[in-house]
This record gives sequence, structure tokens and C-alpha cells, in this order.
Amino acid sequence: MTQAYHTYGDSHYFDNMIRYGQQHITQADIDAVVDVMKSVNLTQGPAIPRFEQAVLEHCGACHAIAVNSATSALHIACLALGLGPGDWLWTTPNTFVASANCALYCGARVDFVDINPRTYNLCSEALERKLLLAEKEGRLPKIVVPVHFSGQPCDMRAIHALAQRFGFKIIEDASHAIGGRYLNEPIGNCRYSNITVFSFHPVKIITTAEGGMAVTNSDELAIQLGLLRSHGITRDPALMTRLMDGSWYYQQVALGFNYRMTDIQAALGASQMTRLEHYVVRRHEIAQRYDRLLAELPLTLPWQHPDGYSAFHLYVIRLQLDKINRTHLQVFEALRARDILVNLHYIPVHTQPYYQQMGFKAGDFPKAERYYTETISIPMHPMLTDEQQNEVIAAIKEAMGL
Repeated sequence: MTQAYHTYGDSHYFDNMIRYGQQHITQADIDAVVDVMKSVNLTQGPAIPRFEQAVLEHCGACHAIAVNSATSALHIACLALGLGPGDWLWTTPNTFVASANCALYCGARVDFVDINPRTYNLCSEALERKLLLAEKEGRLPKIVVPVHFSGQPCDMRAIHALAQRFGFKIIEDASHAIGGRYLNEPIGNCRYSNITVFSFHPVKIITTAEGGMAVTNSDELAIQLGLLRSHGITRDPALMTRLMDGSWYYQQVALGFNYRMTDIQAALGASQMTRLEHYVVRRHEIAQRYDRLLAELPLTLPWQHPDGYSAFHLYVIRLQLDKINRTHLQVFEALRARDILVNLHYIPVHTQPYYQQMGFKAGDFPKAERYYTETISIPMHPMLTDEQQNEVIAAIKEAMGL
């Protein structure tokens, strides 16, 4: 098995595990970070706007605001769109909890829309049905957060049409999806949304170690996002209430947060952006090989909607449990016992104890719940070799008792 080199803190070691996701750090990345560490700008410096510009040039939006996590980006996106007490935010149950928690941070309420059983994304048909009912009940959402699960875009044209009809705003949670495309245009151009959010966590398509970004085409939203990421403080005379006392002067004009990305992180991100297209192409090569070599097994493989080009953050298999003499848990644990570090994305948010205290219960979103009982995320990252992929496939067959 090919060994992978990892660093954790100050320790260095080799291991033989094949992980479901993994960052790829080159010497160019290291040099970019070291250059910042040798400079006077460890926190707020020129690498941040350089990284923001690189993302904008890729996705074609007008404004980018780099922050310390995608969770922070979701939070300030909600605030910039005016979400608050008495409002509703709807999202998918098949996501990380941050896609829903961002509403709670604002004092708003959360509800969910079940998934499309083929794409595993928020279902636009289910969304329309729920909106029609909510309109009668007087509880339409202020914001809907479609999540581009595994890197495959949601049906954004349909969701946008519903936004125009029912009057809600859209935040695209594209944490999995930088480098993907929808209707042959880059995810993140905000053609069908008010704000798009990216994640740069280490297992994502590109990384800044920890980090996120909000992009938008709205000048007004960009100003608000910029204020909210940095304590609500501005040095822009146009945003101040009176003339500046001097060049040192600043004003707090909103209640913001310390959600800033550092120059060190941004330098890593800017360097990684130069390889984004290569990473996504390689992920597609790996996915196509999985498709071919797993095709005859009792599995449901990822289905790709013709309107989208996935970033393939994840490669998710669903076990056809009625055709194998193994449980979901047995297959999962057997793979981990073989040092195949698989994962599961995601536990439906509404089944979490915190959300069940709000009144959600098992059975509320049956398609997401069934998906959860069958799914496993298998290794998918650009450094995965054919040899390692063969080991994964052999381990899957063995774990399923084939």
C-alpha cells in the first residue's frame, strides 16, 4: 500500500490508512505560507484580497469575503439578509448541522425539506409543495439554503423560480462544490442566489486549513458581509457618521464578529486555487473508475444530473441491504477494520437530540432517513492511486460478503 505523509502539530508520521478525504500540500503551498510568516502581515495582509480575487476569477461573482470558516460565512450571510427572530430558514436534513445552526444563531427558526432520492440534494418538487402549504399557514421562509451535497449542484433554476414566486432569499451552501458547474457555469456565480458560501476545511476540494468564503453579486450585501466579519468596524469614510478625526480613526457601525481569515491561511488558499481544476478533473477520473469497477455489485452508485458537473467532494455508495447478508454497521466497521477510513455523510440534522427538543422526530423526512441507513462515503481525493482504489474495492467486496 502506498504510504501517505501527514503532519499533526509538530509530529510527523507515516500511516497506511486510506482516508475518505485528505488535503494535498505541495512545496509551492509551503513556500507561500513561509513567505507570509517571514513578512509583517501574519493576520490581515495582501494574501487575503489575493485569495478572494482568485476565487472571484474562477466563479465569476462580483464580491468575495474570506472568513475563518464556512460556518461563519453562513452566519454572516443570514445576518446580511436580515434573518432574525420570528423568521424561518429552510434547508435540507442531509447536511452538516451548520447549514441549519446558522439560523439559530440569528434567533430564527429552522425547518427542513426532504431530499431527492437520486441526487441526495434538497428536492425542488418537495420544496414547492411545502411552500404552498406554508403560504396558507402564513409561515413562508425568509431564507432557503440549498446544499450542493457531495459537490453536485442542486436544481438551482427551479429553486430560484420558487424564490421569485414566494419571496424568499437564497444562500447556496457550496461547501462541497467549488470547482463544480451548473448549466455549464461555475458554481458560485450567484446567478440563482443572493450569496454562495464555500468551505476550505482540510478534506474539501481546496484548503486553507480552516476557512470559508461568502461570494455575492450585491454591492450592499458585500458591504454588510465585510462589516460583520470584523466587529462591525469600518475605516471607509463613506460608511461613517461623521468626518474622521485622523488617519487612525475607525468606527463601529454594526455589531459584528471576529470571523476574519488570516494572511497565512489565505496564502495557502491562493496557492491551492492554482490547482483547483486539476483536482476536480482527477476526482472525476477516480469517480469514473469506481463507477466501472463497482457497477456489478449490489450498490447504488452516485447519479449525476445532466445539468451539473460535480466537484466530487464525496463518492457515496448506498448498500442494497436486501441483496447482501450484512448490516450497514457491519459493512462500515469491516471497512474501517481494513484501514479504509470511510465515513458517513450525513446523520439527518432533524434526528439530532438538540433538534428533537424543538419537536422534530423520526419519520419527518423519510427519504433522508432511509438514505442515512444505507450510505457510506468511500475514499475520494486527488492523491488516491489506482492501487489504493483497488484495495478499497476489494475491501468493499469482502465487507459485503461477496
